[in-house]
Amino acid sequence: MIEIRNLSKSFGDMLVWEHVNLTVADGETLAVIGKSGCGKSVLLKHINALLTPDSGEVYIDGQNIFNLDYVLQRKVRQKFGLLFQGAALFDSIDTFENVAFPLRYFTKLSEKEIREKVMQSLTYVNLEKAASKMPSELSGGMKKRVGLARAIIMEPKYIMYDEPTSGLDPQTADEINELIIFMAETFDVTSIVITHDMFSVLKVADKVAFLNDQKLSWFGTIEEMRLSDQPDLTEFVRASEYQI
Repeated sequence: MIEIRNLSKSFGDMLVWEHVNLTVADGETLAVIGKSGCGKSVLLKHINALLTPDSGEVYIDGQNIFNLDYVLQRKVRQKFGLLFQGAALFDSIDTFENVAFPLRYFTKLSEKEIREKVMQSLTYVNLEKAASKMPSELSGGMKKRVGLARAIIMEPKYIMYDEPTSGLDPQTADEINELIIFMAETFDVTSIVITHDMFSVLKVADKVAFLNDQKLSWFGTIEEMRLSDQPDLTEFVRASEYQI
């Protein structure tokens, strides 16, 4: 379980948001939405302590991650898989080695064990035949899938997706949405999806957090979002390409 309690963050004199409170239950998929620059990715980086808040707490499975020393924080971070917005692949190594990287860095598995785990992860994202391809040979959607294969290679309890469908055509974006659902159902992971894509929100999410006006403006289920009459939320949703 992820619990965010009274979290506030500023960069210098610029307030990002303050007094953010929300809980993500085990096995749940939360979509975080809001205008560009509202602090969605900043919130994501607090959940695994890549950023430190001005005040407030983040509990991961009952542990306040900001009270842990560096070694223990690293252990908590290993519970997380992260799909970066641009996939963040290493350009100088092939698909196989990109996915294998966490195993080589964090484990002492044999080459045989690494190969088995990497190929299994690539199979989950339908890219087992692309193991020897370089990132420059992959499409945008394929890069996202390689990034997802790498995100799950350590068998995380939590997966965080930063704009997973950004820059993709509708068909490829829907393939990524299907993979988000597949990962949640197959591995029983808890997922947090940062997105502007309301179609993706409606398809993959159990709950929605709406950041607006430097605060958590709204939080609830998909059905509650459909029925909400909060002006800022309904305006944001209606401005989307997809209507609910």
